[in-house]
Amino acid sequence: MNRIWQYHEVPLKIQLGDKTLFAPRLQLQVRESGLDDEEPPVAKPIPPADLLRADSQGFLIRSLRVIGRQPVLRRHGDYLCYIPSQYPRYYIDMHQSFAEYKGKFSSKTRSTLNRKVRKYAEHCGGNISWKAYKAPGEMAEFFGLARAVSRITYQEKLLDAGLPDSEEFLEQMDQLAQQGRVRGFILFHQDQPVSYLYCPISNDVLIYAFLGYDPSYMNFSVGTILQWLALEHLFEENAFRFFDFTEGQSEHKKLFATHSIQCANVFFLRSNLRNMCLLHAQKAVDHFSKSTGDKLDQLGIKVAVRRLIRFGR
Repeated sequence: MNRIWQYHEVPLKIQLGDKTLFAPRLQLQVRESGLDDEEPPVAKPIPPADLLRADSQGFLIRSLRVIGRQPVLRRHGDYLCYIPSQYPRYYIDMHQSFAEYKGKFSSKTRSTLNRKVRKYAEHCGGNISWKAYKAPGEMAEFFGLARAVSRITYQEKLLDAGLPDSEEFLEQMDQLAQQGRVRGFILFHQDQPVSYLYCPISNDVLIYAFLGYDPSYMNFSVGTILQWLALEHLFEENAFRFFDFTEGQSEHKKLFATHSIQCANVFFLRSNLRNMCLLHAQKAVDHFSKSTGDKLDQLGIKVAVRRLIRFGR
């Protein structure tokens, strides 16, 4: 599928772990590759042939399919090719029944998932309460419940990555619902929302956009339970091609996915002194952050540090 360029102001975040040191903003022409794209993976990314706008600093291609590990920074003609993230893009092939999908899991994993569901059902008094949302008149209710959970998640508190809290986002939800292009899910404990999942739909592909849960329910794995219940519901709809977990790695995505493709976020920036300094600063900080993380791994405390950052304990 041929996707058009969008013109955006993109922050080039210079980060140390979860902390952003500074984030200069660049005017870029941005395009995202999807699972429905038919272009084959590339061994070496090359700059787009499209015209670079006079007020643009370059291009950003998100989730470009690549072959093998790519160099982080190199020069390519008049551009600096910068690849800050390379990752497997996990997804679920929805061209099957839920029973067939469950067959991908080992008997031990299926037993663990069933045990989590039973444990939470017992905590809820015997029955799990949850709800799916897709109609225009339903999205305001979903938004209010999901925001109640999102505002107490570590994603929102520390990473500014919770469900957006704006009238514009709610209006976008309603527009997608009017087009039949959105699914939302809420898991409850009694009448209290404890986890949410939000999935817009593009070309019959479900996009894993936002998942969050109340940290006080972490021991009940409510995010995992909601994902499991939502997938059963979505398979029964039999209307989708893929469930796309998008970029980024996590054990959650790896657990539920059936396949993955190797992808990279690729910047092609004008080769000038400013951009060169920015990219070398980013590369140096990334190297320091990785070295620090490796050292914490060796000392056996990285997981404890991450847990403290996320949950305060």
